[in-house]
Amino acid sequence: MHLVEIYLKDMTTREKTSNGTTANALLGLLSMGPMSGYDIRQTVSQSIGYFWSESYGQIYPGLKRLADERLVLKKTERRKGSPDRHVYSLTRAGREQLRKWLELPAAREIPRNELLLKLFFGAHAPIGVSREHVQAYLKLQEGELKTFAGLRRKLRREAARDPQLPFWMMTLTMGRYHCEAMVQWCRETLRELDRLESEKLKLD
Repeated sequence: MHLVEIYLKDMTTREKTSNGTTANALLGLLSMGPMSGYDIRQTVSQSIGYFWSESYGQIYPGLKRLADERLVLKKTERRKGSPDRHVYSLTRAGREQLRKWLELPAAREIPRNELLLKLFFGAHAPIGVSREHVQAYLKLQEGELKTFAGLRRKLRREAARDPQLPFWMMTLTMGRYHCEAMVQWCRETLRELDRLESEKLKLD
């Protein structure tokens, strides 16, 4: 029982409770240029969304706090026949806050992983169930590898002169390495599941 308690404790993620974490992610995004809340959400989905998540419920309150603290400047664009568009840009104070945050050590976070949780208790279900879960994960990771390859080509083509490109590529490379490792793990795990099923058939 002690091992299970340790495992479950280790698998429990720490919530991103700090408003500062969300706020600093927003400051980083605005360092790329002025954006509306919608623009930020779209940018997240095409960039940091592969390793960091911010919902609309976090973005808009976060932008309001940053504006109240004068870390960002809010400008309202009037549009005839359409709702007003609120565009946020980084202030000098906001850029300084971003720099200070970047100098802090990164917090260690343990993500939830339902696949691993189910595998841990996999002895209580047919082996074929675990195989299906791992095969689905393998397909997902192979798809992500293709996505990362496409992003790499797109960034090199469209952002070749952007000074942030080398740093964007570092995060992309980590994602690619992670996917490659997960593909290898899936294949090894499938072989092990096949072995377990073969042994079980011999005993039946």
